[in-house]
Amino acid sequence: MSHPDLDAEQSYIDTAYDCLAAMRDRTAYTAELEGMAAEAVDGMIAQAHLRHRLASLDTDVAGLSFGRLDEERGDTWYVGRRHVEDARGDPVVVDWRADVAIPFYRATAVDALGLSRRRRFMMTGRRLDDLFDEVFDDPDSVDAAHHGGIPDPLLAELERGRTGEMRDIVATIAAEQDEVIRAPLDTCLVVQGGPGTGKTAVGLHRAAFLLYEHRRQLDVQGVLVIGPNPIFLRYIAQVLPSLGETAARQTTLDRLLAGTAYRVRGQDSERGAAVKGDARQAAVIAAAVAGARRPPDEDVAVATAWGGVRVAAPDLADLVKEVAARDVPHNVGRAAFRRQADRLVRAALVRRRGDEIVPAEELASDLRANREWSRALDRAWPALTAANVVRRLVTNRAALATAAHGVLGRDEQAAMLRRPTSRVADEPWTAADLALLDEAEAAIGGPPRSYGHIVVDEAQDLSAMGLRALARRSPDASMTVLGDLAQATAAGAQVSWDAAITHLGAPPVARRADLDLGYRVPASIMDMANTLLAEAAPDVTPCRSVRAGGQEPEFVAVDGDAAVVAEAGRIATGLAGVYGTVGLVIPPDLRPGLGTVPAEVTVLDPPDAKGLEFDAVVVVEPAAIAGGDARGLRLLYVALTRAVQELVVVHSLPLPGALAGAAGAPSRPAA
Repeated sequence: MSHPDLDAEQSYIDTAYDCLAAMRDRTAYTAELEGMAAEAVDGMIAQAHLRHRLASLDTDVAGLSFGRLDEERGDTWYVGRRHVEDARGDPVVVDWRADVAIPFYRATAVDALGLSRRRRFMMTGRRLDDLFDEVFDDPDSVDAAHHGGIPDPLLAELERGRTGEMRDIVATIAAEQDEVIRAPLDTCLVVQGGPGTGKTAVGLHRAAFLLYEHRRQLDVQGVLVIGPNPIFLRYIAQVLPSLGETAARQTTLDRLLAGTAYRVRGQDSERGAAVKGDARQAAVIAAAVAGARRPPDEDVAVATAWGGVRVAAPDLADLVKEVAARDVPHNVGRAAFRRQADRLVRAALVRRRGDEIVPAEELASDLRANREWSRALDRAWPALTAANVVRRLVTNRAALATAAHGVLGRDEQAAMLRRPTSRVADEPWTAADLALLDEAEAAIGGPPRSYGHIVVDEAQDLSAMGLRALARRSPDASMTVLGDLAQATAAGAQVSWDAAITHLGAPPVARRADLDLGYRVPASIMDMANTLLAEAAPDVTPCRSVRAGGQEPEFVAVDGDAAVVAEAGRIATGLAGVYGTVGLVIPPDLRPGLGTVPAEVTVLDPPDAKGLEFDAVVVVEPAAIAGGDARGLRLLYVALTRAVQELVVVHSLPLPGALAGAAGAPSRPAA
């Protein structure tokens, strides 16, 4: 039996869509007029703002309003994905980010926050399917699990099949997630969250909230979203646009640091990548840049149109020391050093010529044309590029030993080195080199472009040098750092959030939030995966799932590599006939033996599965993924926690100890 208010609420939502369409029409008309007159700079700026607003008024948005708040004092508010107003300017739907919407996410039976009723809408597109009421003077109705046989909206969303893209969670944000989302802008907020806790969605919704709350500032300064890989970026690509936000830049750290200047063509050993990612590399880079400055040992003779001058070597050495003490970027200091050196020449000429004043500008021009003087100054304070500095460190044993003396051990230095190429343009840069290059660019030319706020996901896998690169782009330390230490698998990954905050520059306003309630992965899978944590990540609190029960993970034992790959492909193909999305996580050395699988099956190396979720997942050869150490077990933990409905594990090798105890006997017969 449908709710008695269903038709009335559907009528209201239809009206809200009509009002949104009218708002879009008005904005489009204004944009057209501004476009006709947009000759002046101010007009073009106004036109850009109107285009942005027009993009945010997409009338095809599904679930425009997802709830209603009835306040004790009598006011009623409809909460939704967009602000919608009528022709008089009165609110029809309030944006979920507005303060008035906070009780939608945080009101409880203990503290109703001034509400008499919270009504949740269950919608498909523009159609209202049912209502779910929580009446705050009737405790039995608050947090009830069902209404009229229709599941609670949150549980219904959790049970919904995956589409291959992350959806927004704006209608189902939990109270602890809302507190993270609405944290102040001037905060470096570290969010520790296990699989399925929604930390990625929380980070994206936080970006949307800050863009709403600080529109003027962040439209200018920008918001940067960093994901772990391109697959992940495609997965999250539609979340911010679905919330009406298109201004944030979404990229990976490698793409950000490489830009158009560097091409990653090489690969470090795991040891080499870890050493290159170590925070001590900042001191090595600084020493390499400082070591390039070499004051002359002998006086420098300078011929000018006003006579010859001999500049004393100690004077130039003192000048190098004085400018270096200013702690400015190398090339900025170089320009200052050359100006000051020219003044030494002029001062000597003025002393010799008595009261006659040597024209400063004419002398400066004369000195610029003086090759001997320019060569002497270049030797004392040369022009540098990041590529040449880092290239010398990773290909020249003596140069690295000098710069890393007292900082890195010999074995660490050896792990960094590779054979030189004939040209810098041919250098096979590695991913770990990019953070070194960024450090060198900052030391030489100054900090890069900064952003008003940075959201970085899977931050546990960033090296200390990677975190330093992000900190340079956030001078106000306004960051949302998302991750799970139990999923730290990269070389040089973080072992504690306190250490990560230190690498981010120890910002004055930094705090940590923990999300330990999982919403995506069912308890049957989560509890099994958690058995790995005692060995894989003993300091991490296991995540609890709100989805009690769930289909038990299935284990299939076969004989030999060929059989395990064939069986995994067969099972994944079968699951593709049942579910919309299927992930097949397989070690790289087994992947060549995999035959053709349906398009619904995404085949992934274990590290690339991070941050993704699928209806069903097939994990191949857990022992090969685990590899016998804590890092490998964390990688296996990642693979096992990607499924939101069904998990099948196929293996021929014995299962890792903790997993073997959880698995019991194989539960699915092999073909």
